[in-house]
Amino acid sequence: MRIVIAGGHGQIALRLERLLAARGNEVAGIIRKAEQGDDLREAGAEPVVLDLESASVEEVAAQLRGADAAVFAAGAGPGSGTSRKDTVDKGAAVLFADAAVQAGVRRFVVVSSMGANPAHEGDEIFDVYLRAKGEADEYVRGLDALDWTILRPGALTNDAGTGLVRLEAHTGRGPIPRDDVAAVLAELLDTSATAGLTLELISGSTPVPVAVKSVAGN
Repeated sequence: MRIVIAGGHGQIALRLERLLAARGNEVAGIIRKAEQGDDLREAGAEPVVLDLESASVEEVAAQLRGADAAVFAAGAGPGSGTSRKDTVDKGAAVLFADAAVQAGVRRFVVVSSMGANPAHEGDEIFDVYLRAKGEADEYVRGLDALDWTILRPGALTNDAGTGLVRLEAHTGRGPIPRDDVAAVLAELLDTSATAGLTLELISGSTPVPVAVKSVAGN
């Protein structure tokens, strides 16, 4: 498969790129800064320099044409203010989804966040973030031209992955290593029967392939 990842230099994205490339896939990662390119090449991915905060739908669609799947893994990051939650966590997600539709890429996987909700209340930066992610998720779910899956991980850690997870519509809160999030994303891309599902993810006791097959059967 050819897979294009938005936010290609993110911690989860780099892990995912390594996994997908090792499986023999052709992977491209969209990045904002050319100097991030070497990290992607090292992970086995082709770097594509494009700023999703200023690019047009047509420019993004041009990078998506011919792809078998698209993954939105971009984020404004913990050090950013409220305005970038709107332009990246919501705006770039909407742009990437619209571009996928225009390019004819049906399989679309979103890395969201547990607690994402357009009706989330509060004025702190994290509250704004959860609203932005919730609004983006809601937008993607409304696009009939996409076979979307939305993944909402719990608290992300840099602990070594265990390969054991809990993946359900509602898991309750808990931690999850970024390694395991990437492993689940790779498996979701291989399992089109998970289209139309919004899933929460935390560490658990079920091997990743079994967990994904289980939700695909529901």
